[in-house]
Parts: sequence; C-alpha cells; structure tokens
Amino acid sequence: MNQRVIISTHLENELVSALSECEHDKLFVLTDTTTQEMCLPVLQKFYCMKEAKVITIPASDSHKDIESLMMVWKGLQEGSASRHSCMINLGGGMVTDLGGFAASTFKRGINFINIPTTLLAMVDASVGGKTGINFGGLKNEVGVFNDSKFVILDTEFLKTLDAENICSGYAEMLKHGLISTEAMWEELVSFDLATPDLKQLQRMVGDSVKVKERIVEQDPHEKGIRKALNLGHTFGHAFESWALKRKPILHGYAVAFGLIPELYLSVAKTGFPTEKMRQTVNFIKENYGTLNITCDDYDELIELMHHDKKNQNGIINFTMLGAIGDIRINQTATTEEIKEALDFFREG
Repeated sequence: MNQRVIISTHLENELVSALSECEHDKLFVLTDTTTQEMCLPVLQKFYCMKEAKVITIPASDSHKDIESLMMVWKGLQEGSASRHSCMINLGGGMVTDLGGFAASTFKRGINFINIPTTLLAMVDASVGGKTGINFGGLKNEVGVFNDSKFVILDTEFLKTLDAENICSGYAEMLKHGLISTEAMWEELVSFDLATPDLKQLQRMVGDSVKVKERIVEQDPHEKGIRKALNLGHTFGHAFESWALKRKPILHGYAVAFGLIPELYLSVAKTGFPTEKMRQTVNFIKENYGTLNITCDDYDELIELMHHDKKNQNGIINFTMLGAIGDIRINQTATTEEIKEALDFFREG
C-alpha cells in the first residue's frame, strides 16, 4: 500500500510535511456544503493553504453521483489543474470516495490527500484505496482502486459530529474488532458510545485503522482476505438500498444492522459462539435501535443482495466468522437460511 496514515497530533505541521512530499504546482481542497462550513475554517488558518482553491459539492450520499463528479472535474479544469496538481479531500466518506475518484481520473490521475472529518471516513472510507460514485441507484457502482498519498486522522473534527454520525462510524470499528482480536472486540462492546471519551476513541481509531491497513496490504484489490472487511455488508448494503427508497439511514447503521443477521448465520453455519453473538447484538440494539422491515420486504432485500459486487455467478457471497478473528470468506446461504436470518433480525 502506497498510502501513509498519520494519526494527527498537530494538523498544520503534518499537512505541511505531507504537501512537501506531494509535488504540486496548484493545490485544491474539496469540501461538501457541511464541511465547508464546519471544517474548512480550521485549514484556512494555515499558511500552507493560502493558495488553495476550494471546490464545494452538495452534502449527503444522495449527491455521490456523476453530477457532483462533473462539478469536481470542472472545478479542477477551471482552476487550471495540471497532472502535477494535488487535491485535499476534506470531509466524510462521500467526499473521500468521490474526491478520490475525481482525482484518480482527472488528467489520468493527480495526487490527493484525505483528511476525513467523520468517524466513518476515518476508520473506513478514507483508508484502503477504494474510490467511486453511486450510479443507477446502486452504491459505489463505478470507481477505481487508488490510494491517496496520505490520510491524516485528526479526532478534533469529531467534535463537529452529532451522536448519530459517531455511531455510524463506530459500526465499522465494531466490525474491525470482530475480525481482529477478543481484546479489541471486548473494549468495543463495553465502550460508552452515548458519552464517548474522545481521548480513548482516538487510540481506538488508531487500532481500528491498523486492522484495515493490515488486511488491505495483503489483498489490495479484494481477491481474497480483503473480503473480511465485508462482514455485515451483504445484508447491510441491502438494508441501505432498501431504506434509500423509504427513509434513508446512515451507512454505519446499515452495517450495524447487517452484522446481526450475518452473525446469526455465523452461529448457524460456521460455529461462531452464541454468547458473543448475543453480546454484540445487544450492544447494537441498545445503541442503534432497529430497522422496521417486515416479511413482505424479504424478497426485495434478497433481490438487492443479488446486485452485490462481491457475488460471483449470481450466488450471494457472505463473510462469516468461526470465532472472533476467525474469518471465513466466500460463504453462501440458501434463500431459506437468509429468510431465517431476517426473522432473527426482526425478532432477535
């Protein structure tokens, strides 16, 4: 992996140092309407940012589309960006995904640096080289694998987040704990998410990112073990797409909900310990509530799962666990078993 991840202690110094290693004739910073207001002022105080041109796109995942992508390309073009320019993506996962894709394709690729401002982007979207946009009603349908030069993680930005967005990012940390060690999982399911200690959270974010980095280094293009990171996502993406047509939910909530049926299948099919499944499910229900699906939604959810990019030959692909850290990729389940897991999700 070419990407360097910096856990920030002094943002300005780290940014100066990162920019000195990214040769650039012009500097751009991409924000969305939210981070322009909440986070950009922090960067604009820095001397190294005085020449930076700002490109702003509309906020929220519903704008992670080709129109926003064209706005970024246009902003780069109108700002006379060359192949030697550099773009800083300042925002959540939507900004780092879309900005990374825009930078990777403009002039066949310019350097970019991710400064994630949400917990979800810190532990998931900004690390690992996945970029892309939603297309044709499907999540992340078009994109490329390409690492940012640097990811700078500064938990100071978390002070701008509401509780819902903290919970959203935390779901990916919970997933990282499940695919890592008992000690990490134990700390995660006993953490007070309602009144988070940001100092402790910063350390946990560092641990969480290391789990993702370790897996991505082994498998940059998701041919094998990187599928471990899809735990909770097969059901999760289906829940997310289902909710998009009704009342949209944050990605991390979809992943938290997706962990429930996937851990149920892990107990049934790969011997995951029931007690640990219960403990995780209780933590999720206490902190995330639930999603009001009914039996009538099962067919639509299964149809959405069939669209998942991880499938091969039309067979729905799951990541399951034999125990914490015992990852079983490329697992399958019958329609009957999937419906049973959805029953469990609803009735628990």
